[in-house]
Amino acid sequence: MANKKDSFLDGIKAGIPISLGYFSVSFSFGIIAILSGLSIWQAAILSMTNLTSAGQVAGVGIMAASGSLIEMAISQFVINIRYSLMAISLSQKIDKKFPFLLRFFLSAGITDEIFGVAMGTKNSVGPRFLAGLIALPFIGWTSGTILGAIGGSFLPEYITNALAIGIFGMFIAIVIPEVKKSPPIAIVCAISVVLSCIFKFAPIFQNISSGFAYIISAVLATLFGVFAFKDANSTESSKEETHG
Repeated sequence: MANKKDSFLDGIKAGIPISLGYFSVSFSFGIIAILSGLSIWQAAILSMTNLTSAGQVAGVGIMAASGSLIEMAISQFVINIRYSLMAISLSQKIDKKFPFLLRFFLSAGITDEIFGVAMGTKNSVGPRFLAGLIALPFIGWTSGTILGAIGGSFLPEYITNALAIGIFGMFIAIVIPEVKKSPPIAIVCAISVVLSCIFKFAPIFQNISSGFAYIISAVLATLFGVFAFKDANSTESSKEETHG
């Protein structure tokens, strides 16, 4: 046990800050879900089966716009593909005796924050620690959604509209630090915003649904960044290796 972190209680303790953050953010999502036409139980089930804030917000938007299943599938793939990469990376950190079925089950609970905490531990991660780490954030995300949905069903519109922007504030808080540090990321984000505005307001694109508009904007901006800043990324990596 000296070289393995596998205490359920330690996982619970490590997940407390994540749970508190998820509660406040999911409260906003619950309101958004209600304003988009979902019922309280539908919002709850959505959060219980999907621990992805950006994916859920985009998914609810597609539902509200009566988008197709193809739009939903592609948008969720593009938004959530990073979780597959996180799971692959985390698989190198977990205890080698981690049962396969538990890996399969707990992989559904991997989020950006849970991944960061798990990867930040000094020792290998066991199943009990990872289960504890996921437990409270799952409860916080689900309970926040339910309370937000309940509040959104009876609170005045001006209050729900104000509270609903909380989750978008979180997205901005995630992006801004990276934008300030990296001009290429800032340019890619700006391109994505401009493309989104074009799809929203240009008459020629009015027949393109919001789901496909999200997908096209994100993919085009990302591809531009990959090819336009390829040399810059290589130079930055070389500098880091030299300094290392």
